[in-house]
Amino acid sequence: MPDLGDALALPCGRTLTNRLMKSALSEGLGTSTGAPTARLGRLYDAWAGGGYGLVVTGNVMVDPRHRGEPGNVAVEDERHLEGLTRWAKGFADSGTPLWMQVNHPGRQSNPLVGRHRPVAPSAVGANVPVAARPRELTDREIHEIVERFAVTAAVAEAAGFDGVQVHGAHGYLVTQFLSPLSNRRTDAWGGDPERRRRFVVEVVRAIRERVAPGFAVGIKLNSADFQRGGFSEEESRDVVAALVAEGIDLVEISGGTYEAPVMFGPDTRRASTREREAYFLEYAASVRAQAGAVPLAVTGGFRTRTAMAAAVADGECDVVGLGRPASAYPHVGRELVDGSRERIELPVVRVGAGRGLVGRVTTLHTVDSALDLSWHTDQLHRIGAGRAPDLDRPWWRTAVRATLRNGPGAFVPKRG
Repeated sequence: MPDLGDALALPCGRTLTNRLMKSALSEGLGTSTGAPTARLGRLYDAWAGGGYGLVVTGNVMVDPRHRGEPGNVAVEDERHLEGLTRWAKGFADSGTPLWMQVNHPGRQSNPLVGRHRPVAPSAVGANVPVAARPRELTDREIHEIVERFAVTAAVAEAAGFDGVQVHGAHGYLVTQFLSPLSNRRTDAWGGDPERRRRFVVEVVRAIRERVAPGFAVGIKLNSADFQRGGFSEEESRDVVAALVAEGIDLVEISGGTYEAPVMFGPDTRRASTREREAYFLEYAASVRAQAGAVPLAVTGGFRTRTAMAAAVADGECDVVGLGRPASAYPHVGRELVDGSRERIELPVVRVGAGRGLVGRVTTLHTVDSALDLSWHTDQLHRIGAGRAPDLDRPWWRTAVRATLRNGPGAFVPKRG
């Protein structure tokens, strides 16, 4: 039976040194032009020594005009190649592969950052606070975005990254194409499940054609969007099968959107499922036949070494993804592999009151979800500044900083 410390070979020929992945966390440490900064490099220097088998960056935007939040790195050509090369260089001697997560936010882009109206498969706005109504993409624009994904992947390879992960979860553009709620097109890009998944298939195909055979290409994919009439688990399994045929190397399972944020709780799973900790293990088991030899990663909910080791040993998943724990404990991968840490303890970050002005403006669950993510972003910024995480940081400090950082969209959760 495989163990957390065992290596894992990928279809492209690359090898992960163990079964723990630092999953994507949006760092917000890029410049206003989308270039990586020295603080971003320091953050990743910490993770390079963290003992993970794989590290995936926060979402890097393929179009600087459309970014999800301030500080997103954006790559549309080689203008930032020198900075990207420095970013990747810290991993060259660590033995840990570094993948760039590539993304287009679609209707979830922040118009205050990119100064452009959001775009989407259809002119359907997201049901979240302060979301702008998007403009429907033309056929020509869709082909251009597909090409942007391929160009960004090629630049990542030139900079020294070991692979890319296409962000196909959490309500971003790939997800918007997949869901019948947000994709109401009747042309070649929508109308039935096969045409709705054409966009992500074309993206992966274009990337594969542009990069070397040994360059890894993965995807983060929703198991479902958990909305009535939306993207279903059955359709998700068909997407996995289609991407396996295109030569995908790793499928990371997540779920939900920012309209139905199951990836942030509250936890409504059955007691037997909660004991296994991870949110999406049952779906991972159901998609194993479609994935075939392609490894599956599950991110979300894991907090004990025992549960992680059991999931890998039982074949429920091949890789355990850790997101927010890596912001509080940068070296948690090494501690879990060597057995020095059994449990990951994270603070509960919430406003803690259901009444008053905030409760009248938006739901407290939305506020608490965004606040929790912002609290962990604060930890990333501390590490990037050369300081240790502050696990006692009060929620109100995070609220003030998030408002200053993100403006009116501070309490709309957006994350890699």
